[in-house]
Amino acid sequence: MTKRVQAKHKIDRRLGENIWGRPKSPFNKRESRPGQHGERRAGKLSDFGQQLKAKQKLKGYYANMNERQFRKVYGEATRLKGSTSENIIGLLERRLDALVYRAKFVPTPFAARQFVSHGHVSVNGRRVTVPSYRLRIGDLVEVREKSKQMILVLESIKSGERDVPDYVETDHNKLTAKLLRIPALSDVPYPVQMEPNLVVEFYSR
Repeated sequence: MTKRVQAKHKIDRRLGENIWGRPKSPFNKRESRPGQHGERRAGKLSDFGQQLKAKQKLKGYYANMNERQFRKVYGEATRLKGSTSENIIGLLERRLDALVYRAKFVPTPFAARQFVSHGHVSVNGRRVTVPSYRLRIGDLVEVREKSKQMILVLESIKSGERDVPDYVETDHNKLTAKLLRIPALSDVPYPVQMEPNLVVEFYSR
């Protein structure tokens, strides 16, 4: 088991928010931070602390991406036209594992990363095993035939825990999905408030 997977159970409590909105989050039972000093009252965050938390929260939401990957997304966002903070969200939502999660083929972003890397998904008829694969508008993402009867998939599409956003077209009978447009921050159904503007401030210091 990787450190990334082990850490997911502590991310909510460490950040003080149920960032995936899941009913099984440990934050729902115990809101204090993990560790022996977690019960102590946290002090007011400095500007830097707020920026760091915003970065950790957004990075953690996408299956706790590593720093190198996340900084690369920021670098690409700065080179695109328009708002850098909006560009960050657009680039993150164009990841293949993000679309697999949005389409409800799997229950969590961590499961989406593993689902893609294990070869259960194809893009435009071609098997893709890279979770960070960048989708284009109109690309057809499909669960491969041999994987369509997986219990994980069948339970996830029936779950009422969350809805498919309107920028993703999904057919749960055929288990296909398309990215209809690049979403803005206000379009993405984050369970908590994300602040990509503070992420931009963090990296532009």
